[in-house]
Amino acid sequence: MNKTSQCGAAIALMISASALADEAPNIDDSHNTKIIETLAADDSGEIQALVDLGWDSKYISEGRNNLDKGGIYWATAAIQKNNLNVYATVGRGDSQHYTEWNFGIEYGFDLTDNLSGSVGYQRLEFYGDERAHDNELFSNLEYTAVDWLVPSISYTYSTEANGSFVEVSLHSNWELAQGFTVSPYLTQAFDFKYATEDHDGANHFQFGIEAEYLLPNNLVLSGHISHSIAQEDIKLEARNNGVTGSLDETFAGIHLSWSF
Repeated sequence: MNKTSQCGAAIALMISASALADEAPNIDDSHNTKIIETLAADDSGEIQALVDLGWDSKYISEGRNNLDKGGIYWATAAIQKNNLNVYATVGRGDSQHYTEWNFGIEYGFDLTDNLSGSVGYQRLEFYGDERAHDNELFSNLEYTAVDWLVPSISYTYSTEANGSFVEVSLHSNWELAQGFTVSPYLTQAFDFKYATEDHDGANHFQFGIEAEYLLPNNLVLSGHISHSIAQEDIKLEARNNGVTGSLDETFAGIHLSWSF
């Protein structure tokens, strides 16, 4: 079972670094390995914390719907000191028996003024019709010279699958009003024996629009609508399993986070 919180993922909508920083969100809902992306680097030595509650209309990760019916609720708690972020996430299906726990640690860093990255580890525990677990190592790089075109690349390695998943994304961040940011995005994903063993290469292409509104008292309301187009990896898996019909997915989500 190679399900990660894309919640979600994607990240599903995930809480971005902007929850604790004055910058636009870069949320990738197609695969991100955690509900919460790296919190903003802070060298003040102060401990920062974030709590997030959210819901996604479907649980989409790796371009696939992980639940037979309904959507999924998410809750995340994260604590950061300096560049180190520790988090825990729980997801529960809203229409069927499914629970997922993610426990992770991530270290963020700046390579240059406009190039930042992170590396981390997370443990995943799955409870549903099947009981499963996984360990993942992940990393990402993001170039933020201009808000209207932000490229990024993320990499995840699964010890259970002995495979990896790569995503290349472009976000375009536009502040339409004070505290209100809209971010169209594109993502191309590649599977290397992470989701399936029979095909290495293009997995899915995804696009969508994300929005974030800064509320008083360090509250952030965010949401997204996304569409995923199946490519050869998903199509081959469907043929092998005798699945017919459309393999594309459209889904949406909403989150409310509080930082303190």
